[in-house]
Amino acid sequence: MKRFLFPFVIIVFGVLTGCTKDENVVQPSAKDYLTLWNTCEAATALQTYVEDVTNPSSKNFIKKEDRIATFDMDGTFVGELYPTYFEYNLLEERVLEDASYKDKAPEDVKETAQEIRDFVRDGKPLPSHFDMKHARAAAKAYAGMTLAEFDAYVKAYAAKPANGFKGMTFGQGFYKPMLQVFDYLKANGFTFYVVSGSDRFICRALVEALGIEPNRVIGMDVKLRSTKQGTEEGVNYTMEKAENLIRTDELIIKNLKTNKVLQISQEIGKVPVLSFGNSSGDCAMHNYCLSNPNYKTAAFMLIADDEARDHANREKALALAEKWREAGYHVISMRDDFKTIYGDGVEKTDFTFK
Repeated sequence: MKRFLFPFVIIVFGVLTGCTKDENVVQPSAKDYLTLWNTCEAATALQTYVEDVTNPSSKNFIKKEDRIATFDMDGTFVGELYPTYFEYNLLEERVLEDASYKDKAPEDVKETAQEIRDFVRDGKPLPSHFDMKHARAAAKAYAGMTLAEFDAYVKAYAAKPANGFKGMTFGQGFYKPMLQVFDYLKANGFTFYVVSGSDRFICRALVEALGIEPNRVIGMDVKLRSTKQGTEEGVNYTMEKAENLIRTDELIIKNLKTNKVLQISQEIGKVPVLSFGNSSGDCAMHNYCLSNPNYKTAAFMLIADDEARDHANREKALALAEKWREAGYHVISMRDDFKTIYGDGVEKTDFTFK
């Protein structure tokens, strides 16, 4: 009988201690992570939500593998007002300033880049559905670049001083309080994904500095080919060992609105329980999250209402805030909720142009 006693004790000990282990774990506190936030509705709502769904005793408990959060990038945790989206600025630079390319750019690509320039310099409205026009032009503008070349190109531009700010490069233009949200969620067992309307490889290049793995970045996509593949379809071609992948001029998807939902479903395979954005292009993603049939959910919209520390339009932002609240989203105010935006030593300045 004695030979069975020791295993029996182990089993009983495991039942008595192992099954209650999670209940005894002290969950990371928001006050230890969200130090750059003022006391506000949004931070309180996030803290309340996280504490509830990570509490094993709560009826709203979410298993770690299902704690999925999605974040838009531009205007949600990366600045988009210097003087416009990073990828728009990059295309303008590529087509109108880059000596190695500007004389080779097709006419429709030049037209698109000029429309961006006229918008940021003279306030001329962009044409309707410009997001798609830009996406097609961008596909052409970087076609033929290997992924490594494009990554280096993006990072070189990101290293330039951010227009409209002192003490910051384009690549440093992160909203510091929102980066703390990443850390807070990670500490509480969440996995977060960047789901952006910008080019996937631009997003990857920018968020690499944050330690965000490339497989957690979803964005606009163009078709890729291997170096020697030519026009042959991949199903009919076997890539050789020494080949690289190159960008083509064929747009696959512009990752906005419902396309974000489709990409989340295809690439993540789970419905998020948390969603963060800043514009109408994120509403479909938010609504998809809020319709999760299995778990308690929450969605947050950030508004650019800080005219002192950023290039913002407070009147427009406040109108959007009312709209987002009516839709059931929590509102994050950059002016009221953030102790800092870009960190110490960064100052807003007037835009300058060559």
